[in-house]
Amino acid sequence: MKTRQLGIKGPHVSAIGVGALSFSNFYGSAEDEGSHKVLRAALDLGINHVDTSNVYGNGRSETVIGSFLAMQGKLKEDLFTIASKVGICRDTETGQRYFDNSESHIRDQLDKTLKRLGINSLDLYYIHRRDESIPIEEVAGTMMKLVEEGKIKSYGFSEIAPSSLKLAQSVGYVAAVQSEYSLSTRNPEMGLTQLTQASGTALVAFSPVGRSLLTDNPHTEERISDMDFLKENPRFIEPNLSHNIRITNAFRKLAGELSISASGLAIAWLLHQGDNIIPIPGTRTVKHLEELTEGAQRKLSREELALIGDVLPIGWAHGNRYSVNQSKAVEQYC
Repeated sequence: MKTRQLGIKGPHVSAIGVGALSFSNFYGSAEDEGSHKVLRAALDLGINHVDTSNVYGNGRSETVIGSFLAMQGKLKEDLFTIASKVGICRDTETGQRYFDNSESHIRDQLDKTLKRLGINSLDLYYIHRRDESIPIEEVAGTMMKLVEEGKIKSYGFSEIAPSSLKLAQSVGYVAAVQSEYSLSTRNPEMGLTQLTQASGTALVAFSPVGRSLLTDNPHTEERISDMDFLKENPRFIEPNLSHNIRITNAFRKLAGELSISASGLAIAWLLHQGDNIIPIPGTRTVKHLEELTEGAQRKLSREELALIGDVLPIGWAHGNRYSVNQSKAVEQYC
């Protein structure tokens, strides 16, 4: 598989990675054995980047990755470039989310992440959500200390505005910014794609197939009934869901005419938006992973890109990408 650099100072990784939120029952039941099969298939397909978080299943996603690595023996440190995240917390009594970017919390959670993964140093560590009570420059300083100590190799931020990225960059180099980016969510084009490209920062795109809308098998209302996140998500609530499926039917038809899966076409389009963009689609099946990998191998012509733009023009999606509750601590910038 072709590779891309994870920031101008970082390693070269596969053009797409594996988003391991799907290992935590977030989008339906996920068995450890099935997740291990996905990780093995990823390696066989040339994918060597995996992205997780301490809050995915309250550490389950990291534990699943760690158990897979443990089975690989001495090779485990060299198989994947691993990213994880910190900053989202949940009150054990009320269940309410809150955000903590304090140095003590970051250090405590990093130790737990490393233990679950069974490794000594993390390749990339993100602040999952901003804690507005702490200046981002101070948080960047904390992350730089961890780099100097060798506990992490690089750091980044998730769901921040270009203005916040500039402030963090005033302290030191930021390797990556993670943001939702796909044919259904084009917000990063309002400044984030431009700034990351200019500053040599990787733009790691999560939900690159629109949480299933850009696949050959989008989630139905029946399936969504078992997914707490999507049940609350405006794009998957009627009548928006029906509108979005109807509109993306044309995209699925185009993908068929181009002899590629819809997932693969969505990934191919995204990779054409910039050399610093690295999609991290999630999946629970090897078959879907193979479809996603098609996109990393497909070069699109100007004519094909234009056809995609015709069927899914910017702004086509019905409904916000997050509910009010889901959007807490997500920085808005347009």
